[in-house]
Amino acid sequence: MSANDRPEGNPTKHQPQTYDSAFLKACRREAVPHTPVWFMRQAGRSLPEYLKVREGIPMLESCMRPELVTEITLQPVRRHKVDAAIYFSDIVVPLKAIGLDLDIKPGVGPVVAEPIRTRADLARLRDLTPEDVHYVTEAIGMLTAELGSTPLIGFAGAPFTLASYLVEGGPSRSHEHTKALMYGDPQLWADLLDRLAEITSAFLKVQIEAGASAVQLFDSWVGALAPADYRRSVMPASVKVFDAVASYGVPRIHFGVGTGELLGLMGEAGADVVGVDWRVPLDEAARRVGPGKALQGNLDPAVLFASREVVEAKTDEVLDAAKGLEGHVFNLGHGVMPAMDPDALTRLVDYVHTRTAV
Repeated sequence: MSANDRPEGNPTKHQPQTYDSAFLKACRREAVPHTPVWFMRQAGRSLPEYLKVREGIPMLESCMRPELVTEITLQPVRRHKVDAAIYFSDIVVPLKAIGLDLDIKPGVGPVVAEPIRTRADLARLRDLTPEDVHYVTEAIGMLTAELGSTPLIGFAGAPFTLASYLVEGGPSRSHEHTKALMYGDPQLWADLLDRLAEITSAFLKVQIEAGASAVQLFDSWVGALAPADYRRSVMPASVKVFDAVASYGVPRIHFGVGTGELLGLMGEAGADVVGVDWRVPLDEAARRVGPGKALQGNLDPAVLFASREVVEAKTDEVLDAAKGLEGHVFNLGHGVMPAMDPDALTRLVDYVHTRTAV
């Protein structure tokens, strides 16, 4: 499948109920009854029902309990009536599953006990097997039975973002160790990203084969790179991931933060849908990405803290900029914030559906 082909064909045996959903139609750049809506980080964070079921359970443990994953994933679908569910997990789950010593520390994020910075360290990155993440297969089976015609989006962290955590040992604003490795030992860097591409591809395949109707690759930190560095040092690994799941025919979404200068390249990497943060209007994003792609986004999450009138006005700006796009999935320009009023999200979904109804 080339980068400009639509993800089309007969519904797979895993997703026949969801094939004609507004979300998947938009991803395939087909006519929709209304602009579909879902939110990154909709599963959790701002929902009181999420905080209640997660109480006393560490993040990574919660990702490995199928019943809990199912409940958390369904919560925003019930409450907000979004057009797609996003599988509740974390981008470091496959790294934990292959035996790396890491944890997600509250208020900090993923922390790696022994950073990966030498060639000898690569040996710790073994292949991921379906048995390593059997709880994912179980949870997705439970979810698709409950969701019916509502699509489930699987996801994974992109090789660069995973590498940044592994090399830095945790979150970083400057990515100095990551960039030092990328510039200083380009062969080791390429081998590291290739290894992570294999792991990521395997993780996405597990989710699709279990029943996910689409997948999103999160490259949260790749906006720290210049376009030339992205093309040379990161894009090949992302291409490998997208190519690995192309034969399934499910839409592939690519999203990063601060990636306005990279939008065209991120589309070239093989995504069917390019996620756009709030910094670039969708009509300008479409110009940068070029034809043959749907776009996803891109209301500034902070707008949700303003009045209802302001939220609707800013939403109108996004929808107006999206007019004429080949396909548009409405989303925030980044994830739901923990202090966000859940009712504001519910109202936003209803407003977009009503405003765009055919």
